[in-house]
Amino acid sequence: MNEYAVEIGHLTYRVKKAFTLDDLSLRVPTGSIYGFLGPNGSGKTTTIRLILGLLRPASGSITVLGNAVPARAPAALARTGYVPEAPHLDPTLTVAEAIWFHSQFYATWDAAWAARLLDDFELDRQRLFGRLSKGQKGKLMMLLALAQRPELLVLDEPTDGLDPVVRRDMLSALLEYVSQRRATVFISSHLIHELERICDWVGVMDNGRLVADVEMERFKTGMKRLKVSHGPTHTEGLPFRVLTRSPTNGNGTEMWLVRDWAPEMAAAVAAAGGELQQVIDLDLEEGFVELLRSFRVPRTREAADV
Repeated sequence: MNEYAVEIGHLTYRVKKAFTLDDLSLRVPTGSIYGFLGPNGSGKTTTIRLILGLLRPASGSITVLGNAVPARAPAALARTGYVPEAPHLDPTLTVAEAIWFHSQFYATWDAAWAARLLDDFELDRQRLFGRLSKGQKGKLMMLLALAQRPELLVLDEPTDGLDPVVRRDMLSALLEYVSQRRATVFISSHLIHELERICDWVGVMDNGRLVADVEMERFKTGMKRLKVSHGPTHTEGLPFRVLTRSPTNGNGTEMWLVRDWAPEMAAAVAAAGGELQQVIDLDLEEGFVELLRSFRVPRTREAADV
């Protein structure tokens, strides 16, 4: 088994002058639930379409389940379940017809589990797809992806706009499948608190750049605000990364936004000549917002080259 279910190396993709993915590299560990975060327009859906071979990169490499994409995309897709951001099924098919049609493409199709999910999701077999609610469409798309028993699930905003009950049902089915099959999940979303509960790895996109790629627990515990007085001019020797620093008043006290923090690093601030007055925790959403903000504002001092 490959160590990584998805590997992207130095990928470039351009849409004229409107949007660019430039030198994108990321790796999704096999068996992980990888949360792909970012604001709308950051490049999440474009990256997913490149992973699935629906778009062709200008340069760089993509490997999915050991298969080079797009050259061997069919071999990769045969083992990949996909829930797109916008459902794409024929609106004139009934739920039962859509399930039958989809099942014909996958030798691994599990009809018994599809039937169970159909009941669990309370979907009407005879109802036309075009007449389903948004939540019902989302449930059907998740059913189709799970019932093919994939090794990799690629989910693009699967619960966006759905009510909490529907989201809970879909995520419960997803987590049950992952626990049974140890499948890999690559899930794109801007619902940060939802991903915090299920993901063990996180990547953060902004304007076509991957600005973070780290284990979820490390991301949550490593993003802090530090209140520091008499801070050193240069911080490149510190064991954590200083993203931004700004004065709080006129007495030499600053607020630092840092990554990769651990409690034992407090002594390093004093060793550099500063005085650590306070460590302020951030929740995942605060850390996400502050991380994006730090990459969007002009950098000052040594924080410019983090």
